[in-house]
Formats: sequence, structure tokens, C-alpha cells
Amino acid sequence: MVLRLVKTLCLAWLGLIFGLRTAAALDVVVSVAGEQDALQNELEAAALLNGLAEVETTTPQEILAAARADYANLIGVLYSNGYYGGTISIRLDGREAAELSSIAPPPSIDRVDLRINPGPIFAFSEARIGPLAPGDAPPKGFALGKTARSDVIVDAAKQAVSGWRDQAHAKARVTGQSITADHRGSTLSAKVTIDPGPRLTFGELNITENGNVRPERIRQIADLPIGRPFSPDDLKTSSERLRRTGAFNSVVLEEAEEVGQGNTLDVNASLQAAKPRRIGFGAEIASLEGLSITAFWLHRNLFGGAERLRLDFEVGGIGGESGGEDFLLSARYERPATFSADTDLFLSALIEQDDEPEFRERRAVVEGGLLHRFSEDLVGEIGLGYQLSDIDDALGSRTLTYLLFPARLTYDTREDELDPHQGYFADLEVTPLIGLDGDSDSGVRVFADLRSYLGFGESNGVVLAGRVQIGSVIGPGISAVPPGMLFFSGGAGTVRGQDFQELGVELPNGEQIGGRSFLGLSLELRTDVSTKWSLVSFVDAGFIGEDSFSAKSGDTHAGAGFGIRYNTGLGPIRFDVGTPLDDDAGSNFEIYVGIGQAF
Repeated sequence: MVLRLVKTLCLAWLGLIFGLRTAAALDVVVSVAGEQDALQNELEAAALLNGLAEVETTTPQEILAAARADYANLIGVLYSNGYYGGTISIRLDGREAAELSSIAPPPSIDRVDLRINPGPIFAFSEARIGPLAPGDAPPKGFALGKTARSDVIVDAAKQAVSGWRDQAHAKARVTGQSITADHRGSTLSAKVTIDPGPRLTFGELNITENGNVRPERIRQIADLPIGRPFSPDDLKTSSERLRRTGAFNSVVLEEAEEVGQGNTLDVNASLQAAKPRRIGFGAEIASLEGLSITAFWLHRNLFGGAERLRLDFEVGGIGGESGGEDFLLSARYERPATFSADTDLFLSALIEQDDEPEFRERRAVVEGGLLHRFSEDLVGEIGLGYQLSDIDDALGSRTLTYLLFPARLTYDTREDELDPHQGYFADLEVTPLIGLDGDSDSGVRVFADLRSYLGFGESNGVVLAGRVQIGSVIGPGISAVPPGMLFFSGGAGTVRGQDFQELGVELPNGEQIGGRSFLGLSLELRTDVSTKWSLVSFVDAGFIGEDSFSAKSGDTHAGAGFGIRYNTGLGPIRFDVGTPLDDDAGSNFEIYVGIGQAF
């Protein structure tokens, strides 16, 4: 007896140390009584043993452990579909898994048979939950005569508690449940009792970890509505305000365990600081425009109040054929929670040179303003700025100075900025201009960028994307506006396949300058061919007009092409080839490479 036990333990020990493995891939067969394809698919997906069938080699210990876990997994699937009288048999090489010893498993396992008899489907003979919050109701599936799915019962309980929490009863909870199955009648009685608890108001925000940001600034940014009725949405909003500062790697706002005096509920904040400094860089190349290199340096907690300072540097047109090299050096300071929790103060300055085929402009801009978040999707911005531009173009050399009053409104419901599959994006800029010298006229510049995305198929594997760009300069003549405020068409951001800034306003001497009106249209069809690769076809069109609003004094052009995308997980790498839709179609091509979708 003792020798047999020792022998058994030794075999088990050897199996664990050396990992005795099956000689071939595991053969797993799942059979479900009755014609229930949907149920069988769900059971197969839940079975851990099915996953082991795709592994080339597995140990008997792994197979036996998965089999024992699958009894519970498969019962859970049956319960969630309303089957409470089912039977499950898991046989490993003909022997029931529940009867095998985990200490001394078989030396090898080649075949697994999962046999499931769901039995009859159960219906609710009783479905009661309460008390419910005023105006609340249980899920439609939680009712007399409906299929008694276990997940419906769970959802009903969660919804009942959530309904009370939405009405300031933060400590609502399930205090009792009675679930009885009648196998003779194939019915289920479910009764759930809810304790709503007292109606609470927000107490203090207790900061247990501040992440190197001053506690008073944390409270200003979070703006927890102390003294107002408790609301899960308000708690979530306070968390999001802290996260979007970028000063924290982790933001956790938890309700206190105990209710305070006067039915108040404190909130405990635990914040983990992000590294204060960050650097980054990027590159984009096009066959005509050449190579563009960008870099930035960011400080996320400059004065201990989650203030941000960002410095950007960019050099473009390297090795290109679209003018000389461009450069940009800019700085932007942002202070969150200024005047209100959803309003940020910003100050910015930049020095830039645009050396384009049709003009060269050197400009310096200083600006200050406020950014306000009206909602998660809608952001507005207003400012006051000064711009000095030194210009050389077809109209000669001149210097223009302007006082700017920029205003911007952005609506964005895209789920991913770099690779959107659904949603809308709308960006409207209106900039009144006041000329400060004799060559500078007053007026207003308007620009709108509208995009829409519509996904089809499984996981939105096919996406139809559309874009409309509209711009106009109202008031000043062409010579009284900096070239950077006028409009050209052609290139990666407007009409692919056409040369960069190919389309503008042609002067009598044959030279070209920018127009005072612009319309751009783009349409893309994006199709996934695998989890990593996708194909894109596109067509773009552009219009440039000499006047502010006129379709008569202008020209149009178009381009089309194909591209591929490689999904890196952080964003797709883009490679597009475009050709103009004119006499050069199919003979001239432009290549565009970058990160993220074209729009």
C-alpha cells in the first residue's frame, strides 16, 4: 500500500518536473443534444479545452485542469441561456475528467469528448426586484413568462442599484435574493431585494496621494460639487478633468466606506504622478514635398499646479521640390482650471518660415486666450493675438502687421483620432483681422474642416470616409493678406496626386498666388484584409477662387489613387500613391508616407 502510494507520487512528481506531453495535437469534440447551433457555438467558445486543441503540445496536467474548470464554464453558459437542468460530461480518452486524480494524471491524453445535454429551457414563474428608484423599471427580459436567463437576473440587480445611485443613493446594494428552480415545470422563481440606503451629498475630497501637484490645485481642477447630491456622473467628470491634465499616470477617486455626518459622503483621491518631462519626434515623407521632421519637449507640471509647457520644432521640405526648407519653433503654456474647472488659459508664441514655390513668408505670432470644454465632444477656443509677416511673392516684397481675434469650435466624436471607423469631426475657425499699417486691411478669415466616418461589416472592417474643407477670406484684397492665410490646393492635405500647391490664382504675368476662397472634397474607402493590413482607394478634388465667394472666378482639379495601411497598434503607417485626374493621369504619380489615416 505504502509502496503503491510512493510510486504514484513519484510519477506525479516526474510529470510535473519534466512536463510529460501529448505526442500530438489534442483532438477535441463538442456535441450538444438537439439542433442548437447558436448554443453550441457559445459553448465551444467558452470551453478552455477548445483553446488547448490549437496548441501543438500540452501536458496532461494542463488538459485535466482545463477540463475541471470547464464544468463551471459550461454550466455558466447554460444558465445564462436559461437551461438549469442540463448535464455535462467531459471525457478524457473515455474517462470522466471529474474522476481522474490531479496528483497522478494519465501519462498522455489524446482525445477529449464534451457532451452537453442542455435539457429544457426555463421560464420565469416569478420575477420580482425592489424597491426600485422612482421612474426606474427592470429589464424587459426580467418578467413573468420570459426565458429565465441568469445574466438577465444579474443585469436587473445591477440596473436597480445603478438607478438608486443615479438618484444620490450612493450606498444602494443588493441585500437578499431567492432563486428557486422547479425542474418539473421548467420554471424559475427569482426575487431580489434592494436596500437603497440614505440619500447622500458630496462631502470633502480627501487627497491621499497628490502626484506632486498641490492639493489646492487638485481640488480646483477636479471641482467636486461639495454639498450637492451625489452623482456617479459628477464623480466620473472630476476624474476625467484630472486625467486630461496629463500630469497623472493614474487617477482613482473612490467613495468613502462610511457615511459622514448629515448624510455626506467623502471622496478619496489617489493620484500617481506621470513623469514630468516628455520628448517625442515624428517624420513624414512625400515624393514632391520631401521629408518633414518634427520634435517636441513637454513639461506636464511646470509650477506644481498641473501647468503644461510644450516646445515644438519642425523642419520641412528637406530634399523636396516644392520650394525651400520650412521651419517652425513654437511654445505653448497651458494652465488648467482657470476661471472654471473646464476652462484653460493658454499663452503661445511662434516663429515660422514658409518657403513655398509661390511665396516665402516669415512670421512671428504671439497669442493668448481661453479654451473651454462644453462637453466631452465639444471644445471652444477664443484668443487675442499679434502677427508680423515679412513676405516675398509674385506681388513683391512687403510687411504686414495684424491684430488677430481667433475663435475656434471643434466637435469630435471619433473613437480614434489616428484610425477612425465611426463618428464625426467638425472644426470651425473664424479669425477677425485688424490691419495695423497701411498695407494691411481689416476683414475676417473663415475655415471649416468637416469629416464623417461610416463603418460596415464585422468590427467595422470596411470604412467609408468623407471630408469637406471650406475656406474664405472676406474683406481684404489678396495683396493685403499674408500668403499663409490664403488658399492653395494640391498635395497631401488637399488633393493627392496633384503637385504641392499646384492650384492657386494665376496672375497676368503667369505667376501664381493664393486664392481668397477654397473648397476641398475627399472620399476614401478603407478595407481591412487582415488584422494588420488594409487597402485604401481615394479620390480628391479642389477649387480655388480669386474672390471670397464665387464659383465663376476660379479653377478646379482632382486626383485619385490607392494606398495600403499597416496597423502598428498605436496607429496605421500610411503609404499612398496618387495620380492627377487630367491629361497626366496614369503618367505622373505622387507618393505619400506617414503615420495615421490621411484624415
